[in-house]
Amino acid sequence: MADFHQEGTITTIHSLYDSFDRKEYLVNLERKLEEHARHCRITLLLPCLFSELENPAVMDRIVDSIDKVRYLYSVVVALGGTTEESQFQQAREYFGKLSNSKRSVRVVWIDGPSIQQIFQEIQNRDIATGEKGKGQSVWITLGYIFAREDCDVIALHDCDIVTYDRILLGRLIEPTANPNGDFEFCKGYYTRISPTERVMKGRVTRLFVTPFVDIMSDIMYGQGHHELGRFFKYHRTFNYPLAGEFSFTEQLAREINIAYDWGLEVATLSEVYNRVIPRKIAQIDLVPNYEHKHQDISLEDAKKGLHRMVVDIAKFYFTYMRSHGVAMDDAFVDMMLHTYYENALKFIKCYSDDADVNDLVYDRYQEELTVRHFRAFLWTAWEESKGPHEAKLLPSWNRVYYSLPDISEHLLKAVESDNE
Repeated sequence: MADFHQEGTITTIHSLYDSFDRKEYLVNLERKLEEHARHCRITLLLPCLFSELENPAVMDRIVDSIDKVRYLYSVVVALGGTTEESQFQQAREYFGKLSNSKRSVRVVWIDGPSIQQIFQEIQNRDIATGEKGKGQSVWITLGYIFAREDCDVIALHDCDIVTYDRILLGRLIEPTANPNGDFEFCKGYYTRISPTERVMKGRVTRLFVTPFVDIMSDIMYGQGHHELGRFFKYHRTFNYPLAGEFSFTEQLAREINIAYDWGLEVATLSEVYNRVIPRKIAQIDLVPNYEHKHQDISLEDAKKGLHRMVVDIAKFYFTYMRSHGVAMDDAFVDMMLHTYYENALKFIKCYSDDADVNDLVYDRYQEELTVRHFRAFLWTAWEESKGPHEAKLLPSWNRVYYSLPDISEHLLKAVESDNE
């Protein structure tokens, strides 16, 4: 939504252009990005499952939009979900249409033998490579991008965005590619309203992360953990902390650890918090509305859906707090989950009023029931995180290079060989 409100911790870039001609705005935006691209090499990283190629209504819109822009130096696809070479070749051919004389395209075959051999080499030096998933795919693909040594800014977005357009892509990249902006990290955000159901989406953000970090900031300040109070206040500043869209400088990307579970987005924000001063961090309103695939709550299976998402995110926060001096026990967590629940109910009242005035459908009973489930998931996360557990983070590539100085050469050879 277009407004002027700034939280003060980081810079918020609003969608003020909505008041004017969108076509004219897009022309001017891409003209600026083409000028930036003369001095800054921009890479787009696309984490993609092979199954997403089987949804051409979404993928064709994304690829056709990317094909029209002239400011990308390279596109690198992190392809997961396939061990069959025929499927990899199909993906190569599909994304190959993005290649031209000024833009290279590579597909990193995550499950292929060459990349799996790279994982084995890294594991042989007792370096964690995590588990299969988006986080692991992004991490190994970043390693390949760094090995190329031809990138200054990296942007990342998912491949299931139903409402994708070139304004989303351009706005995601512009703050970090603009040499006058001085931003090292930019997080996307957006409204999540289903146009068909006329309901609010983004349940984990609305009903878990936002009320959780909001109340945890108060608790940490109240108990004298002022640095953790600032940490949670920083997370509260982001309008959509679980958005999968962000851009960052190549130097920052080399420095940060990457989570390989559903804690990927909040872990990335935390890594940025520890490495970047606030005035170099931005969030930007990408599009008027955002639609993608939705997850079930999965009450009975803690390894699926929103159940796993909440547990993974909570485990990250629990581990972070303990590693920063908070002595946690059953009584503390019991207090925490009850204060979270009461705070979430206050947010539900706000959401209900907001929906009512905007003529949206809002099932307050179901929202409160969901929060009760999330409260139970918090306890599951605590039970699973007790003891000497570390956050599920893959080491920064700067760290990997210390142990494997020739890994870049091996990554380059593996990916280029697959793409021949």
